[in-house]
Amino acid sequence: MRFQLTEDQRALRDGVRGLLARRFDSEALRAAAGTPGLDRALWRELGAAGFFALRLPEADGGVGLGLPEAVLAFEEAGRVLLPGPLVASHLAAGEVAGAAAGETVVAAVDGGLVEWLAEADIVRGDAEGARPLRSVDPLTPLHRVPADTTGGAAAGPADPVAVLLTAAEQLGTAGRTCELAVQHARTREQFGQPIGAFQAVKHLCAQMLVRTEVARAAVYAAAVTAGPADIAAARLLADEAAVRGARDCLQVHGGMGFTWESEVHLHLKRAWVRAQRTGGATESEELLAADLVA
Repeated sequence: MRFQLTEDQRALRDGVRGLLARRFDSEALRAAAGTPGLDRALWRELGAAGFFALRLPEADGGVGLGLPEAVLAFEEAGRVLLPGPLVASHLAAGEVAGAAAGETVVAAVDGGLVEWLAEADIVRGDAEGARPLRSVDPLTPLHRVPADTTGGAAAGPADPVAVLLTAAEQLGTAGRTCELAVQHARTREQFGQPIGAFQAVKHLCAQMLVRTEVARAAVYAAAVTAGPADIAAARLLADEAAVRGARDCLQVHGGMGFTWESEVHLHLKRAWVRAQRTGGATESEELLAADLVA
């Protein structure tokens, strides 16, 4: 089966990319990493653009689109490392007053962790006793909830939509780091020629592209079928594409990739944090294995 974006879906993707290019470019990203905090004005602008209300019915004040369109929007958010509890706020649209419009920031307890707890107006789940946790990603503040308040196994499996939207963000990182690696390989010179002329660098870039496109096919297909097994597979492929892609991008950049002048290391750190959401890879592996056995 061949999947192609419709004209409306391409327009949506381009519109979200344009909005983020104006409001959260690379310079803003590095500034945000140095001074953590949620940009409420940008959050409200996202709400006004319909980012959080994409899947909310028009009768309820939403945009009335579906899961495939939400995936495209979250892929663009992942591409620029947009900070904030995006998934939790999106899922709260229509259930928490002000969430759809970006007036209310919603965080959620997820496997004992809470992202952006201090900035949240509403927290879904029991966050009593949560303590700050040093986050590897300077753009994602974390709190850990005591084990006896997380609900353990009784909390049930992760929301498949949350899993898929996280996979879409990972896909955005995979695509962006592939672009960054290729750009650097074309312009950085060693021994009188671009480093992209060397076979080892070519292989790294080619492998990044393959992982990204395989993950893209899986994520887009899962957005159409909404099948739990499809979403689990998409999540595993997207996690791998994001984490390994960011690591390979660092390899292409060398020591420069670790500096604050570059965004490459931020993509790797965010990919690590996202990989721990919604049950982590283990839950998706177990779900996929059970489906294959059945």
